[in-house]
Amino acid sequence: MRGISPSLPDFMLEAELIAQGVAPIVGVDEVGCGPLAGPVCAAAVILDPANVPKGIADSKALAAAARETAFAAIVESALAVGVAFVTAKEIDETDIRKAALKAMAQAVGALGLAPAFALIDGRDAPPLSCPARAVVKGDALSQSIAAASIVAKVARDAMMRDLARIHEEYGFATNMGYGSAKHLDAIARLGPTSFHRLSFSPFKARERNT
Repeated sequence: MRGISPSLPDFMLEAELIAQGVAPIVGVDEVGCGPLAGPVCAAAVILDPANVPKGIADSKALAAAARETAFAAIVESALAVGVAFVTAKEIDETDIRKAALKAMAQAVGALGLAPAFALIDGRDAPPLSCPARAVVKGDALSQSIAAASIVAKVARDAMMRDLARIHEEYGFATNMGYGSAKHLDAIARLGPTSFHRLSFSPFKARERNT
């Protein structure tokens, strides 16, 4: 329906925990599960309850410029931020879900402040040193998780732009490793790089046809 926009995430889940004396709270999210190339990236963010930046939303709902602005505000105001990457090679050696959970756990471990509780986007929570709750579509519900989604997205996009300088033909600077027409054409002509996930299609199809 026109005139109706999705609601923004809020701080209600965090506030309920804080009211019970549980603090600090970390939000955790990952990006990059679907691409054919590049790492999966996770971020963990402990927001300052007294200084939550405006404009926090699910990273997928924000334009690039708004994401960058929110990222800067989050990094400046948050009590702690952690980021972790799990490589394409590690993804191939296990699977994408295990790799994403590993990245989440490593992001929490990279925090300079120990959380009392973790809010994790999705259906599963990785093993952590603190209690955790998995929140389906958490990036649309919790500001802490949404903040983590923004940090992870901006960090991964920056890495893919760096990879684009090494492998210009694949269009990583714009497709971020997803299967765009330019990317698929480059794979067909040049084959995979060391940054591609060989356990993903179309690489399995290439193996079957050779």
